[in-house]
Amino acid sequence: MNDQDEQFMRRAISLAKRGQFTTSPNPNVGCVIVKDNKIVGESYHSKTGELHAEILAMKKSGEMIKGSTVYVTLEPCNHYGCTPPCVDELINAGISKIFVAMTDPNPQVSGKSLKKLRESGIQVVYGLLKKESEKINLGFIKRMKTGLPYITIKMAISIDGKIYSKFEECRWISSYRSRQDVQKIRARSSAILTTGSTVVADDPYLNVRWNDFTDELKHLYPKKKIRQPVRIVIDTRNEVHSEHKIVNIPGECWLFRKQTLQNDLNNTKEFSVKLDEEGKVDLIYIMKELAQKNINSILIESGSTFVSSLLTLNLFDEIILYIAPKILGNKAIGLTTISKKIELNKISKLQFVQFKKIGQDFRVILRKKEI
Repeated sequence: MNDQDEQFMRRAISLAKRGQFTTSPNPNVGCVIVKDNKIVGESYHSKTGELHAEILAMKKSGEMIKGSTVYVTLEPCNHYGCTPPCVDELINAGISKIFVAMTDPNPQVSGKSLKKLRESGIQVVYGLLKKESEKINLGFIKRMKTGLPYITIKMAISIDGKIYSKFEECRWISSYRSRQDVQKIRARSSAILTTGSTVVADDPYLNVRWNDFTDELKHLYPKKKIRQPVRIVIDTRNEVHSEHKIVNIPGECWLFRKQTLQNDLNNTKEFSVKLDEEGKVDLIYIMKELAQKNINSILIESGSTFVSSLLTLNLFDEIILYIAPKILGNKAIGLTTISKKIELNKISKLQFVQFKKIGQDFRVILRKKEI
């Protein structure tokens, strides 16, 4: 491997990122095909059911594909799904060498395509920019390996750790630039999850607002191409009704309830919750159910009580905080309702992975610390 190989793989990763708002539940994949040190074909996977990155790049390379070198961010598929196996197409095309950043995270297929490529006489180089490729598919990887989605908790807070105050003149703690930034996070998520209590209190849409995209994003992602995440409400008290915004906009809304009503609410599906030994809603069960329904990643947008439940159960992977330069005081609602020391001991240690100024706010991203 040399610097040029890394350059081509970085280009493939850059292409893969273009599918981040549209590919779910499929992974983000980019592919670059090189002949005589020049790119002769490149593409990315954009939507489930459509051609994969490798096939699109091969079509663009034409006759130059024979004897070429391929750079792909994810191990080519070796099974029939919505499309034929990419690994067979690559072998039949007569490529001479392939760089693969990461293997397929599905334990049932991981490494099988690499083996097939090697057995066909193609030189296989594995692991180039592996970590960088994994970062763009955290949800897909976690669902395949653990049967759980990647869970991100997003909250806007004041500098004294408060999330809401009835005395605040504006309903928003964070700035418009921060709320604009949230649209990208929503668009990358397979689903956005909240509670019935939050729906009653705030009557949110929980959708991707394309009009709030930056001009650059609007150019890359026309409004008709945006995939709306599934809106999920844990509605144990059956509080969501036909007047709420969340059920009156395009896209799916899933309601998890103790007792299903077989209602006729717009765009909704109902699912029954399971109770744990203490009679509380079994949140781990719900997350497993969502993973089985091909939900790769979930963005949590709720109040402090539900967030505290997720933290106590260790049922999260990432926390995104938008910190506004405001002080809301003691009467405002805090970030969590956790009070018992024994509960705090259950929470994984976190590490800061990013600090970034967004408008007048700061965005802080924390993830579970790798041991």
